[in-house]
Amino acid sequence: MKFTAEQLQENYSLFQLNINKYISSPRKEQLLDFYKEREEILVLAPASSREVYHSAFPGGYVDHINRVVKASLDLYELWNSFREIDTFTKEELVFSAINHDLGKLGIGDKPSYIPNDSEWHIKNQGQIYKTNSELPFFTVPDRSLFVLQQAGIHFSENEYLGIKLHDGLYDEVNKPYLISYNVESRLRTSLPLILHQADFLASRVEWEDQWLHKLGKKQEPKINNYKSNNGYSKGPSQQAYKQLANKNQGLMDAFKNI
Repeated sequence: MKFTAEQLQENYSLFQLNINKYISSPRKEQLLDFYKEREEILVLAPASSREVYHSAFPGGYVDHINRVVKASLDLYELWNSFREIDTFTKEELVFSAINHDLGKLGIGDKPSYIPNDSEWHIKNQGQIYKTNSELPFFTVPDRSLFVLQQAGIHFSENEYLGIKLHDGLYDEVNKPYLISYNVESRLRTSLPLILHQADFLASRVEWEDQWLHKLGKKQEPKINNYKSNNGYSKGPSQQAYKQLANKNQGLMDAFKNI
């Protein structure tokens, strides 16, 4: 799948909109500045390294984050309809959703995923990207939390647990938090569970969009079709797009050359 320059900009604008809408000051300004410094890495990053995973193409990362925010908010309303949520705030949920995969962007100006220079691995294993060997090893949740801490961006206990546990039981190290046989050691908040469900939903839909039509199971996917009825704007005006192009021509050139 390949996004156009306009689609990359639309996704990036929605990413910024979610920060502006759901995160309060001073963290709102901190996050906007933080991501502005990493703008090109952010906008062009994939969500994974292999085709068989999900969204392993330029722009896949931001698209995935936007989907997880949307799914988190929808699931928040669903959970709240069963029992009023009083163990975390909507801001904590959205903050966790926006930053849950931050570790995939790497550290500083060194991205986590870099284009694979091995045609054999691309052709035979679908490994479009490879891990940047200049970075120390971290799991994605641990690197996400490390980078936020390094940037001086505060996060609550709920947000820490949400980001750390967002892979659910797919990650063995999460078992002590998610499997408990006594009251004292059970999670005191359902935020990590909702975020995991949202991440799983988004990842699965992204995989289906990319693969099921190739297997003859469904029609060709419509890029960004998840935005059609979710209450979000369909994207910035053409004027806004031109303003960004004038403001950062280098970034827009990068969009058009991918």
